[in-house]
Parts: sequence; structure tokens; C-alpha cells
Amino acid sequence: MAQVLEFKLPDLGEGLTEAEIVRWLVAVGDVVAIDQPVVEVETAKAMVEVPCPYGGVVTARYGEEGTELPVGAPLLTVAVGASEPAPESAPVADGGSGETSGNVLVGYGTGAPAARRRRVRPATAVVTAPVAAPVEVPVAVAEAVPDRAGPVPVISPLVRRLARQNGLDLRALDGSGRDGLILRCDVELAIERMEQAVQAPPAPAPTTVPAATGAVTERVPLRGVRGAVADKLSRSRREIPEATCWVDADATELMAARTAANAAGGQKISLIALLARICTAALARFPELNSTVDMEAREIVRLRDVHLGFAAQTERGLVVPVVRDAQDRSAESLSAEFARLTEAGRTGTLTPGDLTGGTFTLNNYGVFGVDGSTPIINHPEAAMLGIGRIVAKPWVHDGELAIRQVVQLSLTFDHRVCDGGTAGGFLRYVADCVEQPAVLLRTL
Repeated sequence: MAQVLEFKLPDLGEGLTEAEIVRWLVAVGDVVAIDQPVVEVETAKAMVEVPCPYGGVVTARYGEEGTELPVGAPLLTVAVGASEPAPESAPVADGGSGETSGNVLVGYGTGAPAARRRRVRPATAVVTAPVAAPVEVPVAVAEAVPDRAGPVPVISPLVRRLARQNGLDLRALDGSGRDGLILRCDVELAIERMEQAVQAPPAPAPTTVPAATGAVTERVPLRGVRGAVADKLSRSRREIPEATCWVDADATELMAARTAANAAGGQKISLIALLARICTAALARFPELNSTVDMEAREIVRLRDVHLGFAAQTERGLVVPVVRDAQDRSAESLSAEFARLTEAGRTGTLTPGDLTGGTFTLNNYGVFGVDGSTPIINHPEAAMLGIGRIVAKPWVHDGELAIRQVVQLSLTFDHRVCDGGTAGGFLRYVADCVEQPAVLLRTL
């Protein structure tokens, strides 16, 4: 007799508590093998294909494409040991005795202790009652008001924080998730309705207030990568007292050095790799900028290793992949890693680990054809170096006016970790290395 096992959305790592179903890779009735990807989900960090640890026949799917599910919510059920669907069998928890691989994602397995697989409090865990029928339409809002005597049916700390910031009582909401679970969309809808309700007509005035001239054409949900970027940048602006300094530099010699290196054969060296090598040398001289601030302990935490992030624009939005241990890499190694991460960002295959843990960010906005920018620091880092376009300009060189390749460099830094003298010293050293690459040799 077939045993029906329930596969739940696993912990995708890095504290992620929810994911949106982007595309189902299997249908009800399909036969799946152990570790076969069954659904593609998008988290706040990356797009991930989730493999199923069970082999058998898919008997039910929970959630349509576009549905947002919390970690621990059911994804699908699989009849193990059956050659055709067995919808009448009651699903068994994912710790059943059926044959499984024990792996869901690399580094996150079903065999791991529960405390490591789910970072939620037991009091607010999702109820995983058996569901007999496959879900083929979006989950409807529960008609009955849930019992408010027990815990509030919400699992995501992001949802709780959003409600708290807007003064919203979660106990007054009916969740649209399974078993009345309150999702982010429920809170956002309630906030929108609350804002509409408090809008009162203007007080009497001698003149008539003109009506709004614009019409709303579209509302774009802030979720997935776009939502994560919005949350992170908003937090950065709230918490970090940032300042920016900038300088123009003659990059002619740097460009010539790169051309000569690539002409010698071997692996090609990218411009961003050279700039990254300069950054790591500068951070060795000015370690204050490779740090973070712990306001609870009132400490500046200086970091030994440089995990260098770089801003990359993709079809899914802005992402910041991270090159690990950049201080130990050669220009060739940096070039290869930048190329790998850029391609993964373009194809949407960056993992959560590729996008977290950065200590300093390099932002090459010159690829957009602009000279300068004052970027927002990638929280919780302390600084970001911006690179403008390299363009031919009149420049005084060796006492004479000449046409040189000029670039604008900008440094946005957390004023809590250092003062302007340190920031200026860092930026000046970077500019000196750009103008005279031989300066970098003294740090190798």
C-alpha cells in the first residue's frame, strides 16, 4: 500500500522565512524521483529550485504560481511506492519511514535537527493538517474568523514587523494562507485600507483644494528581490549616518597596464578585477572601512577578511553577489569569480550564500554611462566605492594639457566608523593606484 508523505517548504537558509512560488516543475499525477526539482521559488535573496526528498507519485500541490508561502508550509504530497496517484491516502509528516535522500538543498537537509531547519517559534508554527484534495486554484480567504484566544496565526517575523511599524493589530486580521495563516499581502492590504479610512476631507478653507492631476495606472508589489532591496536600503538610510567624498583620477596608465597584461596571454583580466585588487590593498591600509557597527554593544566590529560585494543589475533587479576572501585572490582569480557570479546573476541561479556576508561593496555604475553617484551603503557594511565611466577628457599631465582617460571615484562611508581624514586617505590611495598602478606593487 502506498504511503503518502507531505513535503514542506524547507528552510532555504540565511534566516529566510518565506518564498514565492514562481513555477511548478511537476503536475499532480507525475512520477518524481528522489531529489528531483519540483518547484522553482523566489526568496528575498535568489531564485531557487527545490528538490523533493521523496520518490513516488505527486498526489497534491499546495499553492499556485505567484502564491507566497512561509517556511514549513506544505508544498506537495507524494505517494511513495505507488505507480499512480493515491489521493485517498492520508498524508504523513515528512519524518515518515518512506525512502528519502535526506537532502533538500545543499547545506539544508531534511535530516538536520528541527531547530536548524526551521527558525520559527513553536507557538506560531504552521498547522499542517492533512488535505485530501489537490489544490488547483489559489487558496481562498477563510470565511470563518479564526479563534483569537490562541496565538496569532502568523509565522513570518517580517510580517510581524510590518504590522508593528504601522500600528496594525494582527488579531483583527483574517489570514488568506492555509489554516488562516496571515501573510504579508494580508497585512499590506489592511494597511492600505487603514490609510484610506483615515483620509478625511480637508478642513474648510477660503479656496478650493485642487484635485489630484495624476491617475494610478499600476500597483507593483514590493516583494522578492525588489522587496528585499527596498527593505535593506530603507534600513540603511534609517540607521547609517553616511557621507560621500569623491575625486577625479587619470586612469590612462591603469588601462594601459590592463591592455599589456592581457596581450601577454593567459587568462584575461577584467577592469573590475583590477579595481577590486586596488580596493583590497586600500582596505589593508584603512581597515576601519571593512567593518560594521554593533549599536547594542556600542562597538565598531572590524573584520579580518574582505568579502567583496559588487552591484549587478539583472532582469530581476539589483543584486549584490559576494566574492569571498577577496584579499587573498590574484587579479586572475578575481576576474574568474566576477565572471562566474555575473553569469549566475544573469541566469537567476545565484544562491543565498552568493548574496550574503559582504563586508565592502564595489559599485561600477559607469557601465550605465554616468560619471558620478552617491549610492546608499549596503547595510550592515560601512562603505561603498563607486566607479564612474572612464571617458576621454582634457587633463594636465606632466605640466601640459593632454587628452587622458579620466574616471570619477566616490566613497560613501558610515561616519560612525571613521572621520573624513580616514575616508579621504582611503579614496586618495585608490586614486593614486588608478593613476600609477606601480603604487600597488608596494602592497603585494
